[in-house]
Amino acid sequence: MAELRRYRTVVSDSALWAGFEFRTGDVVISTPAKCGTTWMQMLCAMLIFDTAELHRPLTEISPWLDAVTYDTAAILAELESQQHRRFIKTHTPLDGLPFEAGVTYICVGRDPRDAMLSFEHAAANIHPDAITSGGLDPQVSQPPSEDPLERFWLWADAEFTPESSTFGVTLANLVHHVRTFWERRDDPQVALFHYADLKADLPGQLRRLATVLSIEASEQRLEQLAAAATFDRMRKRADELAPGVDAKLWRSNTNFFRSGTSGQWHDLLDPAAVERYTGRVAELAPPELAKWLHTGWSGLR
Repeated sequence: MAELRRYRTVVSDSALWAGFEFRTGDVVISTPAKCGTTWMQMLCAMLIFDTAELHRPLTEISPWLDAVTYDTAAILAELESQQHRRFIKTHTPLDGLPFEAGVTYICVGRDPRDAMLSFEHAAANIHPDAITSGGLDPQVSQPPSEDPLERFWLWADAEFTPESSTFGVTLANLVHHVRTFWERRDDPQVALFHYADLKADLPGQLRRLATVLSIEASEQRLEQLAAAATFDRMRKRADELAPGVDAKLWRSNTNFFRSGTSGQWHDLLDPAAVERYTGRVAELAPPELAKWLHTGWSGLR
């Protein structure tokens, strides 16, 4: 078995997985930041519990195991006590996770440009008290430049690194994360979803997820559950669904679900900038993966 790569940022450390005891049936939701993590957690919750009504905040039911801003011992104890099928959040790529038999590993991709802009909005929404109480440097949440285009190129041109003194959110790291799943996409334990596909056909993607998790549900039930997991419906339930509500992480829980739209990068990048960006992606990903990242599975048909 290959040695696991260790990923560390100001908010996470993949080495914390070493203390976790897997069970057959566990689900690991591993996504780059702002690519649909909470959405996928909600979809898994609805299928596992066969309801859209949760008995407590989603972040408690499906904790971020390797976050250093939480009490790891308490998270491990919580997961050990759970009797239902467990589904756990992480932002660690697949090559940094223990790969255990009987466990399903799910990744969600998104157009990296949309993910980058969404992350900027999320960083601006972090409550100052959460930064200081969590032991984070206040400068971590500050933009490195006032110019949004300059920030974009800092993000796009940065090299991949498994360790970062900030959040580790760069184009290279996002592509690498998805690529660790892409290269194992034919493994029955691995499933790749895309934000664009979820937006275009949520009932169909929920059906696919049910198949991945070997959960039986009628078409009528899938339609009902999908209707409860639209972006607008989740936004209205931000106080129970947004991550970090227990730690009062956000200035506004509602603004965590800011818009859920795609293509806002069009307002930032002119044709020359798009060409430069496309060239950078080509340095990081093979053509089929690059296309999938920007279109989802529908774009490969």
